[in-house]
Formats: sequence, C-alpha cells, structure tokens
Amino acid sequence: MSTKSTLSSLDQLKQFTTVVSDTGDFDSIRKYAPQDATTNPTLILKAVSRPEYRHLLDKAIADNRGSGLGADALLQKIIDDLLTLFGREILQIIPGRVSTEVDARLSFDVEATVKRAGQLIALYEGMGIPRERILIKIASTWEGIRAAALCEKQKIACNLTLLFSLPQAVAGAEAGVTLISPFVGRIYDYYKAATGKDFSGVEDPGVQSVHKIYTYYKKFGYPTQVMGASFRNVGQITELAGCDLLTISPDLLEKLQESDAPVPRKLDPKSAAAGNIERIENSEKNFRWLMNEDAMATDKLASGIRVFGADIRKLEKLITDAL
Repeated sequence: MSTKSTLSSLDQLKQFTTVVSDTGDFDSIRKYAPQDATTNPTLILKAVSRPEYRHLLDKAIADNRGSGLGADALLQKIIDDLLTLFGREILQIIPGRVSTEVDARLSFDVEATVKRAGQLIALYEGMGIPRERILIKIASTWEGIRAAALCEKQKIACNLTLLFSLPQAVAGAEAGVTLISPFVGRIYDYYKAATGKDFSGVEDPGVQSVHKIYTYYKKFGYPTQVMGASFRNVGQITELAGCDLLTISPDLLEKLQESDAPVPRKLDPKSAAAGNIERIENSEKNFRWLMNEDAMATDKLASGIRVFGADIRKLEKLITDAL
C-alpha cells in the first residue's frame, strides 16, 4: 500500500458504488468490508473443498440423515441447506444482502424455479433471517425472467445472473426484478477469443454492454439495480465506477485496496438519463429473436448454465460420497 494519505482505489470506488464481494470465503469478506456478497455453485463448491468450510457440509448432511427423503430429494435438501448455511455465515459479516443461486438445471422451468426460490427463502426465514436480506439468483433465460417476475410478486427479491445483453436487461427491468448482474469479463473473454485482440478502457465490449444497460435503465426510469459482475482486471471495474453495484472477486479487491490510483466517476444517473438510446420491444418473440441474433449472448448464457449445472453435479457427488 502506498504511504500517501490519499484514499485507496477501493475506498474511492465505495464513495459512489456499492461494493459487493464475489466469494464464498468468509475471511476475504471480513477483510474488504463489502456491503453485500454474492455466491454461486462454483464458489460454494470451491469453498467446501477447503477444510475450514467442511463443517458446513457436514452439518447439512447430518441434519438430513434419517429424514426419510428419497435419494434425489435428499440431495436437493442437503444442497439447499448448505447454500443457506453459507448465506447465514456471510450475513453475520456483512450489513447488506447475500445472493443465493437456484439450481441452474431449472433455468428453463418457471414453476420449478419459483418453487425452489420459495424453499430457499423458507430456510432462511427458519433461521430468523428476513427475506429482505436475501437475493435469489436466477439465470436470465426467458423462463428464468418469468420466474423472477413471479417471485418478486411474492416479495422474493431476485438477482438475474448470466446476463450478457440489453434484451435480457430490458426483460428483467420490465419484469420488475430487484437487480441484474451483467457479466463483463465473460463478454470480454468471448470477443478476445473471437478477434485475437485485447481490449481495455471504454473499448472493452463488456464495459460497453454495462454502459448501454445503465443508460437504458436511467433514461427510462427503471428502479432495477445494475450490478456489474465477472471482472478480469481492475480497469474493467474502474471504467464502471458509479454503477449501482459491482461484485468483485477477492484478488481484484486486494489490488484496489493496495492502490491509491484515482478512481473518477464514469457512470452518472443524470447524464445517463439524457443518453440517446431507443426503447426495445419487450415480448417473448422479440427477446428470442434478438438473443438468436447475438451469438455472444447466446453462447455465454448456454455455457454459463452448463458450467453451473456441472458444478452442482460435482457438489452432489461430494455429498453422495460423504453419505
């Protein structure tokens, strides 16, 4: 850390953006003092593979032994218990909200997604945690967005994840979701691989995507919050300074904490509201057509669901072996 008496880059960022920790590691959450935290199946799988978090998995298994549930229902219940046990521990550290993800394999099933979201909220409320402190993460498929709309009507706040395009963002805002998570780094990954070119600053396609979404939301007065996610470098984060929220991995939080480089505000609601952007028709046929036309968004949404689904299966194997 510089010996200068200026604020760290992280503290500067916190002046106009809510910083969220993207991890299942409690120590790093304590270290960087974020407002909120997000988890996903990959992060939980990584955490329970470490000895210091194994007790949470052991508790989830022990609490459900002898429950009389069938094999599939038992696995689901243990995983839901594990996710909410992690969430409870995180909420004892942070002042805000934790995001807990619905099984990615339900991404095309509206009814099952709503049911699972309700089960997760019930588990949290059974621990004495109010639903206001929970965001349920749901993949930004058409069906996922419809499920999120139904959840919001039941006062279950949602975080639309695996979001790569403006049509997804528009559908989420029209559905009245609490928050969306556009994936900056994965958009960057796609175009870097496709073009062989590295991108930085405002030329970064992932940064441009969030700028466009933020402008659309502020211009048309949507209350849905924008939380940039999936960052590959500090530059992507600082280019989005001023975004409603940014969820950041521990390694990048550390780089921001150790730097005192200036972090000027790049996104501002007033200037965004004056932006030049046209409305998009929000209908299923238009959503599916625009997604079909966007090879990047289609590819990254599908691959993201596959990866999260694979990690849930790995978690199930871990539990089956322990049982």
